[in-house]
Amino acid sequence: MNPTITSAVLPEDALEAFAGAVRDAVAARYPQAEAANVAFEAPRRPEFGDFATNVAFSLAKVARRSPNDVAAGIIADLEASAPNVTALFASIEAVAGFINLRLAPVVWQSLVARIVRDGASFGRRDGDSPRISLEFGSANPTGPLVVVQGRALAIGDTLARAFRYCGYGVFVEWIINDAGSQVETLARSLYARYCQNFDASYPFPEDGYPGDYLLPIAQTIVERDGEKWRDASESEWLPYFGQFGRDTIVAEQRASATRFGVQYDLWQSEKELRASGRMDEDLAKLAQMGLIYESDGAKFFRTSEFGDDKDRVIIRRDGSPTYFAPDIAYHYEKLSRADRVIDILGPDHHGYIGRLKAAAAAMGFPGHLEIMISQLVSLMRGGETVSSSKRAGNIITLDDIIDEVGVDAARFFFVMLATDSPLTFDLQLATEQSNENPVYYVQYGHARIASVLKNADASDVEAAHAVPSLAALAAPAELALARRLAELPKVVRGVVDHLAPHRLAKYARDVASDFHQFYSECRILVDDRETRLARLALCIAAKTVLAEVLDLVGVSAPESM
Repeated sequence: MNPTITSAVLPEDALEAFAGAVRDAVAARYPQAEAANVAFEAPRRPEFGDFATNVAFSLAKVARRSPNDVAAGIIADLEASAPNVTALFASIEAVAGFINLRLAPVVWQSLVARIVRDGASFGRRDGDSPRISLEFGSANPTGPLVVVQGRALAIGDTLARAFRYCGYGVFVEWIINDAGSQVETLARSLYARYCQNFDASYPFPEDGYPGDYLLPIAQTIVERDGEKWRDASESEWLPYFGQFGRDTIVAEQRASATRFGVQYDLWQSEKELRASGRMDEDLAKLAQMGLIYESDGAKFFRTSEFGDDKDRVIIRRDGSPTYFAPDIAYHYEKLSRADRVIDILGPDHHGYIGRLKAAAAAMGFPGHLEIMISQLVSLMRGGETVSSSKRAGNIITLDDIIDEVGVDAARFFFVMLATDSPLTFDLQLATEQSNENPVYYVQYGHARIASVLKNADASDVEAAHAVPSLAALAAPAELALARRLAELPKVVRGVVDHLAPHRLAKYARDVASDFHQFYSECRILVDDRETRLARLALCIAAKTVLAEVLDLVGVSAPESM
């Protein structure tokens, strides 16, 4: 199984060649059987090899033999008829009916060479995939972004980066919920804070927003307008304070998102959507499609015909739209300009899933809308729960979290668990410089590689970048690291297919762990030049992949720590 292989062969090339050889062998041995479907998966236990295929199971009935006998027969045929293919594998074994494969070191060496050559473009695809509309983080413009919105921002932006890596065109948007009663409540709360600058006993509304964040906004109005609004009528001050508070808070939310490394293509005002007439136009289109009917003075959307538990009111008896009306109109616009629409909603929005998906189906886009729920975040510090209540006025903002632990730790911790799982964020752990802190562990791995390359002779590093012979990479720790690096494109593809950004955080830790293992077992700057250059090339590949996966999560890759 080990003749000389003169050309670079990558893992996918080896598996494709193996699948073709198996199909040929099956056709020759079992001409009565249908064409063999040769699929590969990772074995449950690493000692069984790198890949396995269950092709023998589908042939057992035709062959009238056990799957393991069929697998052994296929292997014997390949060794006789396709030695150029079997040479790509260190071992090919029949185990419990499976054909277990372990790739030859030269294949992993070729993979390392590709990463070194491709650099940050390794695994990336050109933008020829469907268009994605991705909405996340959207919040009422009544206060600063808080922790649960920080998690949605980290999840959404990581997904957007993963989609772009896979070649999708991504349009990232935020809906400003500024057309409901909450803006009037904001206006009354802000006006009370304004008046309290002149009369401390001025009553605060019972249903108001008591957070201290309104104090500097009120102070700004005092500095601008003085006592101008104290004797104004409510019809004068209410719209002014509502608009001023809304604009100021939205600007602060945008600044927080930017500080967190998140940029949006569109900040869509719900109020503007209504005022422009687009909502009425979209609802009129839906009425023409027969999707809206009137009953008892109200207008209903026929969502029950598309999986919802009941039809939904969109226009009340008094002619005012419900919250669902602009949601329908906005989703109609998104679905009309994208191939796939993804919403990341907060933990209190489970009830919206059925009605929104039904609305999408009713509008002619069944299956085009996907909804994720970003679950709650509990804060801990030193083993104690950190509590907050926006209604009570003691809130912990996203900026507070960034101030305490930094953007890197916040983003990494926010995406560590599956989106639909509640997250306990340990603020103390996030600031520790120890291997127990996952983001520190991963970033230290990148910094350690950078240190190795910095301490190596510059001419050696240059030669390693030119991809020398990598035949010296054969130790178990070296091959294990190479195998892990090869997983990057597949991992990102899994993130996109399953909307699972937490896989990137896990993969980053796995890469760092495998590098640390390699570093402890294989001295890099050895006297033998071929071995030294090969290991430096492996370091360059590991640094490239680790930097790429950190960037996908929105975390920096430090050169030193």
